Amino acid sequence: MRGNVLFVEDEEALRMTVGDRLRNEGYTVEYAVNGDEGFEKATQLPFDLIILDVMLPKKSGFEVCKQIRDAGLITPVLMLTARGQTSDKVNGLKIGADDYVTKPFNMLELMARVEALLRRAPFRPADQTGVFDFGSIHVDLVGTEAARDGVPVNLSAREFQLLRYFIEHRGATLSREELLRQVWGYNADMYTRTVDVHVAGLRQKLEDDPKQPKFILTVQGLGYKFKA
Repeated sequence: MRGNVLFVEDEEALRMTVGDRLRNEGYTVEYAVNGDEGFEKATQLPFDLIILDVMLPKKSGFEVCKQIRDAGLITPVLMLTARGQTSDKVNGLKIGADDYVTKPFNMLELMARVEALLRRAPFRPADQTGVFDFGSIHVDLVGTEAARDGVPVNLSAREFQLLRYFIEHRGATLSREELLRQVWGYNADMYTRTVDVHVAGLRQKLEDDPKQPKFILTVQGLGYKFKA
């Protein structure tokens, strides 16, 4: 599998054409048909890339993109627009889009842009230095170190990997199965409380009140969400 893609597009024919091509190229594809559904899926499920049409029912692609960024998600966003005006393209980039393709587009160009964005996506620190701060916690994602109020926090290798995955997917609801696959490399069908145990460990070391966490939140029936 090359990556999980959310394709937000209300035109069924285009949705199926692009979706089939993405799957043929080895991607897993999830669909949304309007802006509200697109925002909901983008913030509740983990994706490696979001392809977002500008002209959508209920909420425009511009609005969805802005709300995704306001929610703290840094998932790459590729916008599709039928408009050729430079102002629309600039507006999309200003509110957080990573790239855009103007309709009608060449499928080879679209696939090339998808691949280019995904090549930049696997490691997604908060900034170019790989440093991320939340509350009194300072995390060096490159140096694999964490500190609380300036005092080093002793995290196990697995705890740090889990924390890093939370940071790189902040704002998204992550299921235990997803965390098992991505952090531990376990089969998602294997039931284990390993995730819960490690989350409890992170809360104990990073939260002011582990029983009432502010950062690593439980989403009842779904999994966990990191909210900085």
